[in-house]
Amino acid sequence: MWSLPILKLTQMTLSSRLYTFASPKLPKHCALPQISPSFPLKYPPILTRSLPFASHFRRASLSFSTRSTAMGDAVDAGMDAVQRRLMFEDECILVDENDRIVGHDTKYNCHLMEKIESENLLHRAFSVFLFNSKFELLLQQRSATKVTFPLVWTNTCCSHPLYRESELIDENALGVRNAAQRKLLDELGIPAEDAPVDQFTPLGRMLYKAPSDGKWGEHELDYLLFIVRDVNVNPNPDEVADVKYVSRNDLKELLRKADAGEEGLKLSPWFRLVVDNFLFKWWDHVEKGTLLEAADMKTIHKLT
Repeated sequence: MWSLPILKLTQMTLSSRLYTFASPKLPKHCALPQISPSFPLKYPPILTRSLPFASHFRRASLSFSTRSTAMGDAVDAGMDAVQRRLMFEDECILVDENDRIVGHDTKYNCHLMEKIESENLLHRAFSVFLFNSKFELLLQQRSATKVTFPLVWTNTCCSHPLYRESELIDENALGVRNAAQRKLLDELGIPAEDAPVDQFTPLGRMLYKAPSDGKWGEHELDYLLFIVRDVNVNPNPDEVADVKYVSRNDLKELLRKADAGEEGLKLSPWFRLVVDNFLFKWWDHVEKGTLLEAADMKTIHKLT
């Protein structure tokens, strides 16, 4: 009978993480439970110097603190604390250009242009387009502390499914829809009951690459999710600087200002790709209640 090694427990809140073992003698997957301040630790944090199965972890939980110290402290001392934690704690799903899962890596590595270019790192992502009952689209302005594309205006919510069991489910894009529900709460304070998973309609997928600055960028296989709901919005200032609903004409005016460089207004590259290629024709289906007629999840639109 094998036994798990003792792992370091920290006082911070950790999301349930999924780890993969390489040893055939161990179970393929092991999930660590959530640890939060509401669940007090019975024993003080313990760090063992040598873990019996450490060599079998493809992503060891202890490597988080090592990477954070070695890379984050030395290289990114000016990074916002919340964004920095997410950069090392979150594990994105790596895919090939056909959306087949090939591994996982930190959000930090997945957004380094050096890694994107040298290793062709491509990760799975999603973009939510939420409309209210007046068929107005909810936009957000990304916070000033975001590592990539700070203070740009974009669609309702843009993020990544994580390498965890609930967000790895490919059937009917359920993993991506689970992730979208999670991030609507994290970023915009929209409770799960306001955005049921079965109300997201996946309309398509696109692949794109976009540098943010000299260091950071995006290389994503992006699932485009539409939902029509009246929701309560309570933005998280660590993620969102501002929000607003726009009509078609409002959005066209935003596009004009962005193109003219007025008011310093900028749009995210993935949002602009969706606007230029799909959004207005899909908006017709939103108003007609025929979104399913527009869905095409077989094609991956390569818009790089």
